[in-house]
Amino acid sequence: MTLHRRDLLRLGGLAVTIPALAREAWAQAYPARPVHLIVGFAASGGNDIVARIIGQWLSERLGQPFVVENRPGAGSNIATQAVIAAPPDGYTLLLASASNAINATLYEQLSFEFVRDVAAVAGIMRVPSVIVLNASSPLKTFSDFVAFAKQNPGKLSFASGGTGTPTHMAGELLKMVAGIDMLHVPYRGTGPAITDLLGGQVQLMFASAPSSMGHIKSGALRAIAVTSAARLEMLPDVPTVAEFVPGYEGSQWYGIAAPKATPPDVVERLNAEINAALADATIKAKLADLGGTVLPGGAGAFGKFVADETEKWSKVVKFSNARVN
Repeated sequence: MTLHRRDLLRLGGLAVTIPALAREAWAQAYPARPVHLIVGFAASGGNDIVARIIGQWLSERLGQPFVVENRPGAGSNIATQAVIAAPPDGYTLLLASASNAINATLYEQLSFEFVRDVAAVAGIMRVPSVIVLNASSPLKTFSDFVAFAKQNPGKLSFASGGTGTPTHMAGELLKMVAGIDMLHVPYRGTGPAITDLLGGQVQLMFASAPSSMGHIKSGALRAIAVTSAARLEMLPDVPTVAEFVPGYEGSQWYGIAAPKATPPDVVERLNAEINAALADATIKAKLADLGGTVLPGGAGAFGKFVADETEKWSKVVKFSNARVN
């Protein structure tokens, strides 16, 4: 049988089309089995709660369980390594957070490079910290605090949930851009840090909104500023740091990442469903209850956001000389 040039071209086009159609059909069939959403922190914390909110939404929308699996340790590095090493098929996902951006510089001997080795899927939300003082503090405003810190370098101590945590780095970022000096006092978690702040053992803390809101409302803690770019709806009278220190922004954030070579069609489908969640009134309300604002956008935009955050916190980690082995 003799094949004419026109026949060869038609067959060549078909050869290209068949894999594309197969990929599209496979993506439409995704997920065909349960998906594991790995969280690098223990149950009941912010990372875990966000993962369960999004996991439930995806389960209901895509018809397969999105199983939240907690693998705490090494500031989320154990979970991150597990996801990076998993097959890139969309069935193992990571609840990514600001800790991943910080850890890239904080840890000197990681076996992976986060920005290089993951596929960014979608942002979920940003959660600012609230700068809180013990209610008995003579410092009444953010301006009072900065003035005192400049006149008395090293006299103020600020608590955090641990070295290298977002609550620590938010304080180091302020030290760097405002030219002040404070003593960092790390604790094994947010709870003990707030307990000592309430007891007067430390002077202030860059606390998450959910962990501090009850104490702010009761009058036990005084909120003097928030670390987000805009004021919080739940604290409309509390100014942002950026109103005094232009350009300052030091929020925690959450998103979804996958192994690097995950098929683009799967990434796009997950991104679309997560963005649908962020537009849903019920989901937005749940995230707002956690003190967060949604972080919608395409996978590419989230990837750029993660890269920018990694570069930003690299400078802060180096400034602070913080290290974790």
